[in-house]
Amino acid sequence: MSTHILLIDDDPVQRRLLRHAVERIGHVAHMAENGRQGLEALARLGDKVSVIILDLMMPEMNGLAFLNAMKDRGIELPVIVQTGQGGIETVVMAMRAGAFDFVVKPVSPERIGTAINNALRVDRGVASRPPARSRSGAIRFEDIVAVSPAMARVMELARRASQSDIPVVLEGESGVGKEMVARAIQAGSDRAHKPFVTVNCGAIPHNLVESILFGHEKGAFTGATEKHAGKFAEADGGTLFLDEIGDLPLEVQVKLLRAIQHGEIETIGARRTQKVDVRLISATNKDLIAAVKNGEFREDLYYRLNVFPITIPALRRRKEDIPVLARTFTERFAAGQKLERVPEITPAAMALLTAFDWPGNIRQLENSIFRAVVLAEGDRLDVGDFPQIAAQIPGYISSDGESIFTGSRDVLQVPSMAVNHMPPVYPDFAGISSVSEDPPETRPVVVHAVPDGSLAAVGPDGEVRPIAVVEEELIRFALRFYRGQMSEVARRLGIGRSTLYRKLKDYGIDPDDPMRVRELERN
Repeated sequence: MSTHILLIDDDPVQRRLLRHAVERIGHVAHMAENGRQGLEALARLGDKVSVIILDLMMPEMNGLAFLNAMKDRGIELPVIVQTGQGGIETVVMAMRAGAFDFVVKPVSPERIGTAINNALRVDRGVASRPPARSRSGAIRFEDIVAVSPAMARVMELARRASQSDIPVVLEGESGVGKEMVARAIQAGSDRAHKPFVTVNCGAIPHNLVESILFGHEKGAFTGATEKHAGKFAEADGGTLFLDEIGDLPLEVQVKLLRAIQHGEIETIGARRTQKVDVRLISATNKDLIAAVKNGEFREDLYYRLNVFPITIPALRRRKEDIPVLARTFTERFAAGQKLERVPEITPAAMALLTAFDWPGNIRQLENSIFRAVVLAEGDRLDVGDFPQIAAQIPGYISSDGESIFTGSRDVLQVPSMAVNHMPPVYPDFAGISSVSEDPPETRPVVVHAVPDGSLAAVGPDGEVRPIAVVEEELIRFALRFYRGQMSEVARRLGIGRSTLYRKLKDYGIDPDDPMRVRELERN
């Protein structure tokens, strides 16, 4: 039976592309040009629609208004929002309004297909189970949960690397999943059923690194009471994964270079070398080029290792992965705890998780979900189940009105007449303000001083400031912050250099004005 998908987008070209993508995977597409038409289509189609793909920026009724209208009418359908304008704060508001997932334009048909399948797979009433791994416990490429374009590129490169024995260096911050990618490369290669040996070079005392890697003979040194084969010998025929390769001592780097060049190792205390057949995958969270320049890493070894580099982006750079990762971890830990039902992550909680930058990356997200599932008292995971995360987002207010402040901000209850019946402005993620409709009797007004480096959304008159004024202030701030480096300013603002220069002209900002330069230095 075909699944009916409602596509809501004001761009006819985008609607056509979405329709082709949806129909190509066997679903039936219905189209609407804006939120109002989308509501009419839902009323007309009844229970036929299973998933909605919604653009956020539309005339008449935008995506956020459509989500609120769905909530008011009691319509519960998974909504995949599309965003091409605005930053993560727009997505966060959509998640708080009840969106199931989000994609960033331009979106590939494969990404749309994945999002639809995830939406259809989630049954809020029945506990589902994550896909099973292979019997051997190996991690395959399909076991890696990732839907963002950035990770799609990583997976493509990793699959290509798995087809040969080319040395691979996985670069990225701690916790981004470098070992999982390494294991997937091994599982996709001809060495899939051979040993996969892991060595954390940063966790071994320097005086033991050589022995652990290359082994030693009995009596080779004081305390060597038995013969030790070493990790290279253990991995013979398979893959050796050297994690945190940048922490390897210089004296050991020489022997590692020989092992790579000649395929033989020199066991401590042995009279002859030993041939080994090892596929080497390295990982680092350091800048190896900088380490080479500082004399901390051998240049010849660097070029031997860095034949096929793959950079795995931090989780904050691929926030599209957060919702699907959060749900996958919830399902996994619910199964581990033998829960009858998989707890549902509420829209407010999902918005919180999406807004957070996760300095510990996937590992931190996984641990946070684990804690929440273990301590959950019901079938829902809400903001209160992630107190350590909420405490790190200044001025966060959940969708149910619960305030969690970490800065010096006060919420005052005053009669609505005192604010001229204007809707209140809540402090939101990263200083972004969102508007909420509250009953007219009493409305919370947030009174706070804007911290350094933040832009006020409301002027001294209590009115929302014009976009042009905020934009000019942001550009001036970026020029100060990046000391007039135009390429960096344009990149950080997410615009082209030609656009930046045009805006400078429009606002009368002269980046070469010496008076402005002196003013920047004073500030």
